[in-house]
Amino acid sequence: MDYAFLTDLQTELELPAQGILSRVIQKDEHVNITLFGFSAGESLSAHSAPTPAVLYFLQGEAEVQLGESTVQARQGSFVYMPPQLLHAITAQSPTRMLLVQIKVAAN
Repeated sequence: MDYAFLTDLQTELELPAQGILSRVIQKDEHVNITLFGFSAGESLSAHSAPTPAVLYFLQGEAEVQLGESTVQARQGSFVYMPPQLLHAITAQSPTRMLLVQIKVAAN
């Protein structure tokens, strides 16, 4: 069985001085897992995805739009999003975030 092991996600991606960086950690027929680094003030504009997804904040603070709500995420914050939920992220400080997209089998 194939597996991925990373000792420390904090060291897998440098936080950018400006902009947004991403690194795919795992991608297969079941999941797409991406590590993001945001500099302060950077954002992903409102969008939706066809799959369920999880956000886990490893470092920093961010404002997260979830549908009509806005929440304040920080180190340790967890978000589950169902398919098609409109969402956006704005980093308020340098932020490291893990995105897990769950691929649902077609019926």
